[in-house]
Amino acid sequence: LLGFLLAFLGLALPGTQGRIIPRCEMVKILRRNGFEGFVGKTVADWMCLVKHESDYNTRAYHDNGPSRDYGIFQINSKYWCNDGRTAGATNGCHVSCSKLQDDNIEDDIRCAKKIAQEARGLTPWYGWKNRCQGRDLRSYVRGC
Repeated sequence: LLGFLLAFLGLALPGTQGRIIPRCEMVKILRRNGFEGFVGKTVADWMCLVKHESDYNTRAYHDNGPSRDYGIFQINSKYWCNDGRTAGATNGCHVSCSKLQDDNIEDDIRCAKKIAQEARGLTPWYGWKNRCQGRDLRSYVRGC
């Protein structure tokens, strides 16, 4: 019960410093938010994606030159969020990129699902394409 409450609070309370979400807690969050079978992918696929995109860090950030990737799912500022600096950005998720770097990952989850739905899969994420696609991913959820 305590673990569940802590996980719930981790989702519900906005924070500023970000955190590393423990592996099994992330598995539970994904399962609870309907990622199993979403766009034909498993929670293990999503766990592999999160591992290789952000290493489970809600504050993760990557500069791609003209655009940047933000948060646990590494959501790009050119198409999906507004960082106030990316030229020609479309903000498809109608969210500030800085909101994708706080402890509350509800908006990250909504946006990641929108991206996956539009792409009919996880191909927009190079971490997933290069490190996860077509591989045995059971180790990402083992014991959780």
